[in-house]
Amino acid sequence: MDIKDNTFLRQFEINVSNSLLTMEYSLQERKIFLTKLNLPDGFSDDNIVNEFIKNVLEIIKEQNTKVVPTASKIVGFFRRNPSYKEMLPVGIVI
Repeated sequence: MDIKDNTFLRQFEINVSNSLLTMEYSLQERKIFLTKLNLPDGFSDDNIVNEFIKNVLEIIKEQNTKVVPTASKIVGFFRRNPSYKEMLPVGIVI
């Protein structure tokens, strides 16, 4: 998956079938807040969305940054994949 970190717009981006999927973020004190997941109208491929989230989390993990998910789809991903909960800051329970 070729994910681009668009630091100017503060979002991760990927092109899939001529559609742009984005995940907006905000950086604060060694934490990244994943604030919004933007999917094109009618896009319903949950496998691609899950792979997109996994790959973004791997990029963040390499940067040794904690994650605070605020978007509902991303929170749901953390609930379904407890192995990623180690990336949450102390005190954040999902």
